[in-house]
Amino acid sequence: MRAMILVTGATGTIGSELVRQLTARGEKVRALLRDPAKAAGLPSGVEVARGDYLDPGSLEAAAAGAQAAFLVGVPGPDTHHDEALVAAARSARVGRLVKLSAIATGDPGLGAFGTWHLPGERAVRESGAEWAVLRPSSFASNTLSWAAPIRAGEPVPNMCGDGAQGVIDPRDVAEAAARVLLDGRLVGRTYTLTGPETISVPEQAAVLAEVLGRPITTRDLTPREARERLLAWGLGEAQAEGVLAGNAFVRDGGNAVVTEDVPELLGRPARTYREWARERRAAFG
Repeated sequence: MRAMILVTGATGTIGSELVRQLTARGEKVRALLRDPAKAAGLPSGVEVARGDYLDPGSLEAAAAGAQAAFLVGVPGPDTHHDEALVAAARSARVGRLVKLSAIATGDPGLGAFGTWHLPGERAVRESGAEWAVLRPSSFASNTLSWAAPIRAGEPVPNMCGDGAQGVIDPRDVAEAAARVLLDGRLVGRTYTLTGPETISVPEQAAVLAEVLGRPITTRDLTPREARERLLAWGLGEAQAEGVLAGNAFVRDGGNAVVTEDVPELLGRPARTYREWARERRAAFG
């Protein structure tokens, strides 16, 4: 009998792709959703469980009977979400926990932003279950936010200057998560997941320009403009300040990192930003 795998954040960037990949492999998947009405986009056969981080009983019920769990907390200064998920998994005796974290977590150069995932990472490591932590770099899909200005022929906003990052295709993150969830030989480690090369915002724009066959320029945002944009996206004050600190870290070269963890886990090279852009070109109009 296939083991049940609980996926939190099942409608998010990584969680939704992980659910798709696991079900394609024939695995049993339970999706934890705050609002079950959002389950319409999930693959058929996925079990849906309602759960809320503020309702420990609902989390424990969702974790009951699961042998492994993928944990996606809410990024921000409030770390209770991660700890609540781990507590529920421990209560339900889930045997393997894989936490989605972020690259450079714990680096002093990130300030408070770099501490957001630390309590969750610690809770997973101290849970008594088999564990792994995934620290992905910036997602290629973040540039989907450029679609509107590109269609309008406007410059795309740049909050990171010429700072390069090991931008990663979310599918590679989800595939890495699936491998670790299903293979007990891969646990007990923290994986830093990156693409195969570092690339800056202007360089990503140049790749998109080539793929789309149209000129694309960038415009550096001032810290004030960047802050206003983040608040307009719905981030709180503390979250916005944290993201701004992260952007400064990138501008200073702190995230210009490439690792071999994706090839090690997947047995193939990580996808490039160009590969991602070619497959997503329709999304930009």
